[in-house]
Amino acid sequence: MIPVTLITMPNQLVPLSPDTALLRLAANTGHGHADGDTCPACAAQTDIRAQLYNLTEEVRRNMRPAFSRVVVDASADRDVANVVAALTGKLPAQALRDHTVARTFFLVG
Repeated sequence: MIPVTLITMPNQLVPLSPDTALLRLAANTGHGHADGDTCPACAAQTDIRAQLYNLTEEVRRNMRPAFSRVVVDASADRDVANVVAALTGKLPAQALRDHTVARTFFLVG
């Protein structure tokens, strides 16, 4: 299994080793709605399970080098609890990719 470290505070990110993949969860994109409103575009950018799955697919397709750990910068995301729930199996699976992510990654710390 691949460990995932979640960064929730700005300036908490440390230098990364070459075998570490970095994901940055974006804040509200400001494209015409108030912060906190439900928006499919914003939700897609902060879907950690989809992003982790995409990382594994990129490795499988030789589009990126293999990695042995992941750091997720969620310092701009207001709903960090949702990210933690997704990484700890507290959210129901929405697609087969979610089961793959659950078997491949685990939250540390």
